[in-house]
Amino acid sequence: MTDIVDELQWRGLIALSTDEDALRKAFADGPVTFYCGFDPTAPSLHLGNLVQILTMRRIQQAGNRPLGLVGGATGLIGDPKPNSERMLNSPEVVAQWVERLRAQIAPLLDFEGPNAAIMVNNLDWTQGMSAIEFLRDMGKHFRVNKMIAKEAVARRLNSDAGISYTEFSYQILQGMDFLELYRRYGCTLQTGGSDQWGNLTSGTDLIHRVEPEAVVHAVGTPLITKADGTKFGKTESGTVWLDPEMTTPYAFYQFWLNADDRDASKFLRIFSFRSREEIEELEKQTEERPQARAAQRALAEELTTLVHGAAQTAAVIAASRALFGQGELRELDSATLSAALSEVPHIRVAELGPVVDLFAEVGLVASKSAARRTVKEGGAYVNNVKVASEDAVPSGEDLLHGRWLVLRRGKKSLAAVEVAS
Repeated sequence: MTDIVDELQWRGLIALSTDEDALRKAFADGPVTFYCGFDPTAPSLHLGNLVQILTMRRIQQAGNRPLGLVGGATGLIGDPKPNSERMLNSPEVVAQWVERLRAQIAPLLDFEGPNAAIMVNNLDWTQGMSAIEFLRDMGKHFRVNKMIAKEAVARRLNSDAGISYTEFSYQILQGMDFLELYRRYGCTLQTGGSDQWGNLTSGTDLIHRVEPEAVVHAVGTPLITKADGTKFGKTESGTVWLDPEMTTPYAFYQFWLNADDRDASKFLRIFSFRSREEIEELEKQTEERPQARAAQRALAEELTTLVHGAAQTAAVIAASRALFGQGELRELDSATLSAALSEVPHIRVAELGPVVDLFAEVGLVASKSAARRTVKEGGAYVNNVKVASEDAVPSGEDLLHGRWLVLRRGKKSLAAVEVAS
């Protein structure tokens, strides 16, 4: 890769930059030490955070050194929300979340070689600082008129909720992070979302005041939007998290597989590490044969492997195939099967009844008579076996892992029945 700035632009990953020409020169003269911060305001990172982590990975692969900052200090406050004050979590909870986030970031960066990544925690340089020191040494460099002009602050000032001094001071803490990393590691670039631009530039402004000779940069990635108008990284069941306990690998895989064709090209460029030629070929295939969903399948496999590993990805793909009659359901492990079936319509029953009753109750058909018609026409399946009789009643031996039945109408309409233990 000869020019990481060109690469990031081609992938649509630069929305804002303090000085693009100067940044390009810095990379050419490199290597550049850079950082991105993640606040532990939840027990897991989500897809929005993944944009930042993978951007760090790209810049590192171009020969630069990343610092992954998990904010044990800023996580106690949280950056200003658009409409209300954040709920403040206890130091004990935040400390636990710091470790969880570090464990999610670390596998996606390289911690060996000349540009080995380093994980840092801003609690290390803030917990020993008194309030007087903070105000004297940091606060004196910030002008209130500029602080209230920052978009996140201005939005809250004009809302009914207003903004507390706690959240108002967040930009000072983030600015202090950049200064501290500049002094400790020679860090000269901060990356983050464009919605954080005010916080990003608070760091460059602070360094320019305190270290006038320093040349530092900030890059803001764009907010990702979806063609259908819904929020990126959300599904009907909620946020798509990186933690497999909060969003199963199956649901994570399905998020990418179900991406709108109109979003496929953008998602490939932002998230995939395939070459330009490979991505352009997938874009061409999506345009010519959208029903094949080549781009979505490539994304789903690559991203699930990156986040959850090859073994989980293989299990998820096997489950996806088996659910639609292209594999053996009984070969799926209990956890993968349960995760897959939680994503389709399902009911819980105390005991098994006739197939036609189950089809109607779970909503695969409108009525029992419609269920009988489906059976008669050969379109009803239980565990991928065609139902031969309208009077068929599944037995306990039919239950997968002693718990599940997979119902299918035709080729694509799936549902599940769980028998209460």
